[in-house]
Amino acid sequence: MTTEWRKRPGRIGVLTGAGISTDSGIPDFRGPRGVWTEDPIAELLSTYDNYLADPELRQRSWLARRDNPAWQARPNAAHTALAELERAGRAVTIITQNVDRLHQRAGSPPERVIEIHGNMFDVVCVRCDFETSMAATLERVAAGEADPPCPDCGGILKAGTIMFGQQMDRRSMMKAMLTAETSDIFLAIGTSLQVEPAASMCAVAVDSGADLVIVNAEPTPYDAIATEVVNEPIGTAVPRIVAELLAD
Repeated sequence: MTTEWRKRPGRIGVLTGAGISTDSGIPDFRGPRGVWTEDPIAELLSTYDNYLADPELRQRSWLARRDNPAWQARPNAAHTALAELERAGRAVTIITQNVDRLHQRAGSPPERVIEIHGNMFDVVCVRCDFETSMAATLERVAAGEADPPCPDCGGILKAGTIMFGQQMDRRSMMKAMLTAETSDIFLAIGTSLQVEPAASMCAVAVDSGADLVIVNAEPTPYDAIATEVVNEPIGTAVPRIVAELLAD
């Protein structure tokens, strides 16, 4: 195992998945106790075509959003460490698959966080340009609207997240790919690296000359091309790695 990458100057790209937020009380999806592992029907709630076609599924989705543990979650040591890395003067850009905004709440500048799967705090209409907050929409649900329609056009409302089968935001993906291409060190933290196109950013970074470091509890399809694979708990591994990157 080489440790030379820790001394490498330059840009640091970070790709984070659900595993970085489990210490904040937000379960992951594919882990042994993941949301989809324990409740396969929950995966249907994240499928765009099913959501549009099934009013009952949408009603269940609004209740799931209301009860999402992310409302009470707080940034953990890994989120905080990445924010400290940026504050210490390193050029850090975070590409996150998460919709919980814990990176921003930990202190990472919003302009340095690319949310490729959107976020859970906004609501959009699938038919027109209407946008509002999740809090305001959940107030409508609490008032008795099980599946609140768009107040402007009557269309279907959904969270500002990217569902399975829905087109990724082109601008966010371009920024994310550029980050992978220009990174000197690329950290993949808490992601199974099974969902494309996010996972392929690891290969893009390596092909562009970056050192790839994977921090995840389970093996990933990209372990073989990584400079280093770290399987220890994320809450201790990330603060340690950040401390080593900042060491003289």
